[in-house]
Amino acid sequence: MTTTVRGRTAPPRPRVPDPGRLPVGRLLAFTVAGFLAIMTETIPAGLLPRIARGLDVSEGLAGQLVTLYAIGSVVAAIPVTAATRGMRRRPLLLCAVGGLLVFNTVTALSAEYAVTLAARFAAGMASGVIWGLLAGYGRRLVPEHLKGRALAVVGVGQPVALACGVPLGTWLGSLFGWQGVFWVMSGVALLLMLWIRALVPDFPGQAAERRTTVRAVLMTPGVRPVLSVILLWILGHNVLYTYIAPYAAGAGLGGHVDVLLLAFGAAAIAGIWTTGLLVDRLLRALTLASLAGLAVAALVLGVGAESPAAVVVGIVAWGLTFGGAPTLLQTAIADAAGDDADVAQSMLVTVFNGAVAGGGVVGGLLLGPAGVGSLPWVLLALTAAALAAVATTTSPGLGRNRRPTTPTSAERS
Repeated sequence: MTTTVRGRTAPPRPRVPDPGRLPVGRLLAFTVAGFLAIMTETIPAGLLPRIARGLDVSEGLAGQLVTLYAIGSVVAAIPVTAATRGMRRRPLLLCAVGGLLVFNTVTALSAEYAVTLAARFAAGMASGVIWGLLAGYGRRLVPEHLKGRALAVVGVGQPVALACGVPLGTWLGSLFGWQGVFWVMSGVALLLMLWIRALVPDFPGQAAERRTTVRAVLMTPGVRPVLSVILLWILGHNVLYTYIAPYAAGAGLGGHVDVLLLAFGAAAIAGIWTTGLLVDRLLRALTLASLAGLAVAALVLGVGAESPAAVVVGIVAWGLTFGGAPTLLQTAIADAAGDDADVAQSMLVTVFNGAVAGGGVVGGLLLGPAGVGSLPWVLLALTAAALAAVATTTSPGLGRNRRPTTPTSAERS
């Protein structure tokens, strides 16, 4: 419904969400956006030989397509999100998804290595904006008592893309060639833009008088404890996840890495589903339980590193306890940051991607002198540190503060 103010037509107000159910069709648009961002990042990993031949470079240089994308996400997340806080949410999201459309298309058309790297860096910047937007935007679509569950729906795209992205990209590459895969990604981005424009309501950005500096957001009580837990949790996860292939080979499962990753992804989706049901009532308890369960999984993977059965059990338990991590951490930092949730989410994106890169570096340094068998123990140590950090914090977010579990009077009206 539009209104007229002093002769001008004001934009329609977003519809008040139904306090009893999730707007799944709208939230799934955000799920697909997250899936597309992760797919665009990881898909070159399964196409390296084809990309290397197509661009006439080594596979090592072709692998930098993943690196430049990650760097673009880290570089853009905080400054671009902070600079665009005043923009209306839907146009900004459309611009970010449009960035993936444009730069995936450039990648598909490019025959020059330097141009391709530049396109990947720019696509990573667009991805950083998407990740800075999704959690805060998705939470605005639902009443207070459903915000955690909404984030669980939004977050499903990440484990699905992580589990299926590389094998799916490899399969598509065998059908259409490596450039054809990026055309497919561009097509998905175009369809997603139409979906967002048709179904996702717009919201205003943050009013100028309510904006705080990035430093002030960082100093908000509860934000730094959540960021420290993210760093420990994601760093430990990626120390082992990055080198899952050599680890699996030690247990005689080197030829079944794809099956192990699919099992991990399926368990992670189950973890997200469970988290989504309970996060609005049991955020702190779920975080503690997930970290404790991950510590047990790491112990199984460390003790049973040469046992195929133990490795399978450990990986399924790992996926189940890790799957809900993005939902838990995004909910916690949004709760702590309040009106500055978008900027806080961009900090989460930066720390998250830094931990992903750091996990690869730390794991690589350990492979030579300590061997692949050391990696589960590093995961255990970092998980234990994260568990201790959550158990001892009293700050908002991961502290003992309870979140509303019933609709407010305003939401009911």
